[in-house]
Amino acid sequence: MEINGQLKKKVMYLIFLILVVACGEKKENKEVKQTVAKPNIVYLLADDLGYGDLSSYGQTKFKTPNIDALATRGIKFTQHYSGSSVCAPSRSSLMTGQHTGHTPIRGNKEVPEEGQAPLASEAFTIAEMLKKAGYTTGGFGKWGLGYPGSEGDTYNQGFDEFFGYNCQRLAHRYYPPFLRHNKEKVILEGNDWTNKEVYAPDLIQEKTLEFIEENKEKPFFAFVPFIMPHAELISPKDSILQKFLGKYEETPYTEDNPFTSDYGEHIVHQEYCPQETPNAVFASMVYRMDVYVGQIIAKLEELGLAENTIVMFASDNGPHEEGGANPEYFNSSGGLRGTKRDLYEGGIRSPFMVVWPNKIKPNTKSSHVSAFWDVMPTLAEITKMETPTDIDGISFLPTLLGENEKQKKHDYLYWEFHELGGRVAVRKGDWKGVVYNANNQKENKTLELYNLIEDPTESNNIADQHSEIVDELAQIMKDAHEDSELFPSMN
Repeated sequence: MEINGQLKKKVMYLIFLILVVACGEKKENKEVKQTVAKPNIVYLLADDLGYGDLSSYGQTKFKTPNIDALATRGIKFTQHYSGSSVCAPSRSSLMTGQHTGHTPIRGNKEVPEEGQAPLASEAFTIAEMLKKAGYTTGGFGKWGLGYPGSEGDTYNQGFDEFFGYNCQRLAHRYYPPFLRHNKEKVILEGNDWTNKEVYAPDLIQEKTLEFIEENKEKPFFAFVPFIMPHAELISPKDSILQKFLGKYEETPYTEDNPFTSDYGEHIVHQEYCPQETPNAVFASMVYRMDVYVGQIIAKLEELGLAENTIVMFASDNGPHEEGGANPEYFNSSGGLRGTKRDLYEGGIRSPFMVVWPNKIKPNTKSSHVSAFWDVMPTLAEITKMETPTDIDGISFLPTLLGENEKQKKHDYLYWEFHELGGRVAVRKGDWKGVVYNANNQKENKTLELYNLIEDPTESNNIADQHSEIVDELAQIMKDAHEDSELFPSMN
């Protein structure tokens, strides 16, 4: 009887152990399921923000604490590049994963009344890719890649919802008479070309936060192309503006300045409003965008989404000089040569930060050379989607995860700009080649050569000392460009 009792105890103990292990396995499986859930993706894009316009990148005349916090919480890139030196081609490069020798939109090609030349229906965008991956997709801000109703309009390019400016010309106005919500025109009561009631960026921000709230139960992609700090220079007369008034030297941008108007009568007018305190207003606009970023992060945290959300922040090109803006005063290019429309570093190098809790080590800094066309393959790898074969990008996911030994590198980066006589640039390793007046077929084009490690400000053209490098970069410039109906050869 004693033996049977001992055996019974052993059997009961064994059953207990099995139950404990089974419960542990169930809990472990539940945790794995939560861990591998698709991350939400928020891509924040500033408009005409220079490499040096954030305090985390050297700005000393004002602070950007919420954007700086992205660098603290995640990774900060020091050699990331925009898709182009102006709006539409930069966005096209981002959306399609192709540099400006291949991407469909390579310049700011306008159409009458409202909008720009459209992405073709066969173009494949990040939004379409993520939609296939099961994401709800939303865009909030400035589009500029297809006029209303065209094949390039947002709802034809993978977005479930869009609210903001279809037309980048209209986005020169911060108090526009209307915005677009999907296929509908939304009239902003009280706004016309002289009266100012509704500050459009504030309204767009509300819709961004609503999108996050409404889609908290499923994976979402929020593309947030802010219009700040693109000209015109204007802010609501609220506490944000008051924070900066009287702090700076000012040269008013008055009505007798070039490109100044009283708004004109319709959106084809591109002139900017007069501004008595352009430096204070510029700082307030960047700061306002920083507040928006803080609100988005706070909304993610409030909803318990922050731990499973990737947040990226970049700028579409270098700093502008329109409407009274003074990039020299603010050192907006961060000591780099050039501004918007230049293919020198100041026109195309972008601040770039990525946060992904428990995946990206906080306070990481990377000198990995990357560009807008790398975002698509990176998100494809993260979401387990097949990377399109006709793109120019390389996933930088290994860099995000700290697996630098696995990170592939570009053979070269390429840009072309079709205005102001045409401009072309190539970066290969430490070498940078730049050609201006590239459309001039009657003259021999001069290729400038710089070593970016020894000469990051591109001050010393050493083309005459390295003829073999010049020839190599010139050949890349010829090979990297594919002609299209809109964009013929620049070589």
